Amino acid sequence: MKVEKKEVNAIVLDILLKGYPDDPRPIYKREPVVQAVGLEQYKLLELIPKTLNVEIGEQIYIGSGEREKIERVKRRIGYHELTHGAVTELPFVIEKLVKEREQEYVDFYNKSISITPKLHMLALLPGIGKKLMWEIIEEREKKPFENFADIATRIKALPHPEKMIRGRILQELEDQTEKYHLFTSR
Repeated sequence: MKVEKKEVNAIVLDILLKGYPDDPRPIYKREPVVQAVGLEQYKLLELIPKTLNVEIGEQIYIGSGEREKIERVKRRIGYHELTHGAVTELPFVIEKLVKEREQEYVDFYNKSISITPKLHMLALLPGIGKKLMWEIIEEREKKPFENFADIATRIKALPHPEKMIRGRILQELEDQTEKYHLFTSR
């Protein structure tokens, strides 16, 4: 049995000071809610804050032990449960995280493998077909890619390799029926 790893840090996507607007309870019984995305596995989370001193885009600690700003992690949520504000903020946060973890994603371009005889991990990135996939594989065999700029320079049809990664992460978060999860946990 696979043990699910917990997120330790998250980035705030939205803050609902009076809870969800469709909550049937009277306003005085509602609790504030923070929607966030985990830094490691991109889990979408609903958090209950200790204080209202939380800002959108802020990185917060949600691991075990004493937490400064978060009382508890209430639950994991689906993409369809995000507020409009959280949905708008998510692509920017994902792009920032991909750039911060550049080496990890460059390694993906360098080390990705076939999943099945007819499906390669690279082909799961949005906009990468068979021709471009083979071009990436041939280039990385000559010399491993060093960073996103190196990929963009050597693969002319791929000017923004980080946006391909961001697109795939968003696709995995949005689509509940997605079979393969390269960067997120189910």
